[in-house]
Amino acid sequence: MLVHIPALLTTGQVAHFRQRLNSADAPWVDGRVTAGHQGTHVKQNQQIAEGSPLAIELGNIVLSALERHPLFISAALPNRIYPPMFNRYESGMHFGSHVDGSIRLLPGTAEKIRTDLSATLFLASPESYDGGELLIEDTYGTQTVKLPAGDMILYPASSLHRVNPVTRGTRLACFLWAQSMLRDDGQRSLLFDLDNAIQRLTATHADDAARVTLTGIYHNLLRQWADI
Repeated sequence: MLVHIPALLTTGQVAHFRQRLNSADAPWVDGRVTAGHQGTHVKQNQQIAEGSPLAIELGNIVLSALERHPLFISAALPNRIYPPMFNRYESGMHFGSHVDGSIRLLPGTAEKIRTDLSATLFLASPESYDGGELLIEDTYGTQTVKLPAGDMILYPASSLHRVNPVTRGTRLACFLWAQSMLRDDGQRSLLFDLDNAIQRLTATHADDAARVTLTGIYHNLLRQWADI
């Protein structure tokens, strides 16, 4: 299930992120420092040093936006979120086909998080760079994603995906992983569709009895399937 989350960040927030990330003292490092064995051979980009004050500052803004966004909550049913990270691709940089690692160690702790979902939050306008498309292979083939600045794409971390080479400009983005209360993507998709149906019934006042019944089914399924 791929879910487009529009306008996660406001125009003002995007401008602030770009100003901070483009500053001379932004701690950019080789993106391979956090790549696993698979990613080391196909990853060519830069990222803000994990755990740096800048990463924490901007990451907290992203987390605050996610906590308030009903579409993200409905689609991800998040249990835990890995601290957001930031990357950039300049001319010639790319990230070859890979699947994200299934388990990540939370920085500075002995705790681990299961990466059920991956997310990319675009921070550069699509007109400002050529190439840099995110390609995600799913049930319906390869999906090409290049969204407006401030928009996010959410997709299963088990998906094979890649970032095309940038040929002009700079691609800036935030990326993160979420551990869902439901590790199965099929179950998440069913509950997402059910939640959307309930919201439509609520918005149209079409059938209150049906809405109450479906809401009960939603929560009973979540109660049965949730891994918390």
